[in-house]
Amino acid sequence: MQYLGIEYQMKHAPKLDPSFIPFGVWRAAYLKNAKQPIAIAVERDKGRVSVHKTFIHGTPEMADADYRYVERYVKFLLWSIGGFRVSICGCSELAQRLQKAYTPDGERKFDFMFFHQVYEQELEVIDLPLEQCPAANEVAQSMGGNMDGCRIGFDAGGSDRKVSAVIDGECVYSEEVLWFPKLNEDPNYQYREILTAFRTAASKMPRVDAIGVSSAGVFIGNAPMVSSIFYKVPRSKWGFVKTVFDRAAAEIDPNVPILVANDGDVSALAGAIGLGKGNLMGLAMGTSEAVGYVDKDQNVLGWINELAFAPVDLQEGAMQDEWSTDYGVGCKYFSQDAVIKLAPWAGIQIPEDLSLAQKLKFVQGLMEEDDQRAVAVFETIGAYLAYTAVLYSQFYDLDYMMLLGRVMSGKGGDTILRVCNEILAEEYPELYAKCKVTLPDEKMRRVGQSVAAASLPQI
Repeated sequence: MQYLGIEYQMKHAPKLDPSFIPFGVWRAAYLKNAKQPIAIAVERDKGRVSVHKTFIHGTPEMADADYRYVERYVKFLLWSIGGFRVSICGCSELAQRLQKAYTPDGERKFDFMFFHQVYEQELEVIDLPLEQCPAANEVAQSMGGNMDGCRIGFDAGGSDRKVSAVIDGECVYSEEVLWFPKLNEDPNYQYREILTAFRTAASKMPRVDAIGVSSAGVFIGNAPMVSSIFYKVPRSKWGFVKTVFDRAAAEIDPNVPILVANDGDVSALAGAIGLGKGNLMGLAMGTSEAVGYVDKDQNVLGWINELAFAPVDLQEGAMQDEWSTDYGVGCKYFSQDAVIKLAPWAGIQIPEDLSLAQKLKFVQGLMEEDDQRAVAVFETIGAYLAYTAVLYSQFYDLDYMMLLGRVMSGKGGDTILRVCNEILAEEYPELYAKCKVTLPDEKMRRVGQSVAAASLPQI
């Protein structure tokens, strides 16, 4: 197979999407004959800088391949790590093309605006000589796995909120309450609900030593910068939103430590605590793709891990994500959207009047009856996953990939897992031996999301 002059191998093209061009597989082939060194430095909050050294071909006939490689590489780094300043070191031509792309009206205008919201400063691309590449400054956040003392764990879901009171690692009280944060424009609603949950858990313990929070969104410290639970809150009120968790904690005790983390990371942390192992990625296939990761020490890295919007497929005709407007990004391959996209390609006509969740259930119902059209849908997602595991392993140290979410339920999930592992075992035996792609077992399930959240802060 060939793309932009690069030959790559894929023995098991996804059954319903044979034009799929896996970024990780193509990237490995591209680098085989790339000799010109460059570096990409991405700076985010607190002066943290991630530096990735790589190579390009650097010849006129490979200019399109070079740009495609570096543009997708930068995109992946931004949506995995986060950042507001990207330095392209060693190739002015590529730097200048990217400078035009990351502008309010450029090719990557959505990304430009998104990261402006997150970091409250304009995303900029800097052109530097290779020898002037910024120094790396990576510090993993020591966050999670702390079980001592009396702790509150809060999980802010989109439709329900969960809170637990945890004493020395034992959950002594837990409750789940319906709430409607996505429908409320006034952030006082979310604040009152969060404070009520904190007070309820506090009343079940002799004292409160620490508070941990799991919530959807991108956070700078404890501040939600983009979050679905504040979906309708106007940006003019975001000053109130950014302090919502800290203010609620101060009502319990002004001196109590509180830490807030992305719910994907907390899911991964829950799995790691239950398993007793690190280097674990949690990948949930539901409404979208949600990802979290903990390192070998079971620490959360402080990366944004929004891989739903990171590239996985290079084909020009890949499905477009309506929100980010980009093509070939993860949310269209590892979510209910992937099932709905593939169904007509398999010859399945889903009734149009169904909701998205109902459309997924419709295809899953056919799968439970062993309908071969539905089997092809889930086998295709399994192939997507195998080749994307190759990509993710190039950026994350993976010993475990834990698959979650409603797409992974029933026979469909079993098929995704089977096909993924079969392809890895045949084509990537070293990765297959190192990284266990699995569904959560009882050990992983035993630690709930809110209990894992309670373990986030150190006392």
